[in-house]
Amino acid sequence: MKITGYRCLRTFHDWGRPVGDVNGFTDPGISEVSIVILETDQGIEGVGMGSHQDIDRLFPAIEGEDPRAVTALYDRMLARVFKAGHSGATFGGIGTLDTALWDLKAKLAGEPLWRLLGARDRFVSGYASGLDIALDDDQLATWYRTMGERGFASGKLKGGRDLDGDIRRLGIVADALSGNGVTPAVMLDANESWNLRQAVRYVTAIEARRDLTWIEEPLRRWDAAGHARLGTAIHAAVATGENLTGLEQFTPLFDRGAVDIVQVGCGWGVTHLLRVAYAAHSRDLPVSPVGLTANPSVAHAAAAVPNHLASEVQDLGSPFGISVDQDFIDGGVVLGDLPGNGITIDEDAIAASHHAGNWTAPAGPHVRSHRAGLRLVADADTVGG
Repeated sequence: MKITGYRCLRTFHDWGRPVGDVNGFTDPGISEVSIVILETDQGIEGVGMGSHQDIDRLFPAIEGEDPRAVTALYDRMLARVFKAGHSGATFGGIGTLDTALWDLKAKLAGEPLWRLLGARDRFVSGYASGLDIALDDDQLATWYRTMGERGFASGKLKGGRDLDGDIRRLGIVADALSGNGVTPAVMLDANESWNLRQAVRYVTAIEARRDLTWIEEPLRRWDAAGHARLGTAIHAAVATGENLTGLEQFTPLFDRGAVDIVQVGCGWGVTHLLRVAYAAHSRDLPVSPVGLTANPSVAHAAAAVPNHLASEVQDLGSPFGISVDQDFIDGGVVLGDLPGNGITIDEDAIAASHHAGNWTAPAGPHVRSHRAGLRLVADADTVGG
């Protein structure tokens, strides 16, 4: 079998609510979703979700190759962009092709990907994450109650600008998830919006009034020294890593003991999660994938690694024209038996649709505020400004 070509599709995800974080939000909550379909000489196709970035530059590394050699082809893609580097957006293109390769390999084996990767259990534990910075208190409670009804007993709030507001809203999340017979775990995600001393003061103030399971991305992603110092000053675990693009970028965090919850962005693909998870496992650290909606395939890998803690579940729906063989029950994801990664694409429906969304709009969460980390007082009314 040989890889012969690829085609790129774009669809959208309608979240049904404004979504974002302290850097900004999109309203209405409609985001673009990129799909790559790998073609083979035997007519079997592999589906990957994530990014179209540099696909044309990366594809020659796998063209004409046997798709079953997934990890070797992953390294060929890294080598293909050796001089320019694979970090940043290019890593998203690698992750999307990698996901499609794993889909092909599992389809050829006639097995769901979770089984091919060696998982014993199809259940993947999760936590609820509403991307909820723009929701009012009533909307916040309603969304987390819906997740609580699916068995979720852990939730992550977006915040970092309004201390009193965040403390109140963490309580709303906990109350909404409290119907499952356990004390809910609540986390706060600051999305790299603080400097070190701001983080210490903010988290310490929260912890004086309620338990915080972890603080996520409190500092810039590369600040290993700062994360290590923060970890010694607070009780909450420090979670970070979702925006690190390559196993080598985790090394400073590991060497300094700067991370307690090792996070991996789902958009970076299956092989990346596997490699980071085993590196973390060698240091007795748990791994937590972020953003299963962006790439449901990563749930299959999460099921197969020994140190998976919980995966971020941001929505119960799927992008338009995409169906995923999975269910959300008992506080997690139950993976199906469809061969491959369980993703089915309705190309005709996508082609006939004219909806679009721009996740990277200036007011959205992917554009960092120029005043992040440079405020003396909270400015809750201008999220992302």
